[in-house]
Amino acid sequence: MGFVQSICIRTACALQQSVIIMFFMKQYVIDELRPSDYKALKTYLDQQFEPSEIEGIYWIPVAIDMLTDIQSAHTECRPQYVAIDLDDNRLACEFLVRSKNRVRCDCIHYVTENQRNWLIGLIDNIFERLQIKT
Repeated sequence: MGFVQSICIRTACALQQSVIIMFFMKQYVIDELRPSDYKALKTYLDQQFEPSEIEGIYWIPVAIDMLTDIQSAHTECRPQYVAIDLDDNRLACEFLVRSKNRVRCDCIHYVTENQRNWLIGLIDNIFERLQIKT
């Protein structure tokens, strides 16, 4: 479950070098969504959370009382978010707290156990509210 990108450096005639770069992300994934589940989730997420510039990605703000000490101290990075990726047959939640203001910062980090449990609980509550059976 990772993103694999192949980068090839070529000359006019022959392949000179091939490098494979792998990126992994810790996630909570619910797959095999039915079309009606997808439609209900999309409607709910569109109404409740901030969509990104990329279709199907939603920004879920992390409550201030859920932030780590470092995340709390970085007021210039607020609000911090977790991202949800919704497509036709799956919902994936990144286990990464990030900021829209910076790409790299000490406050951008994988979720703590408390943040992870909050995020899973949030998703479970959404599924329960929408009466989606998993």
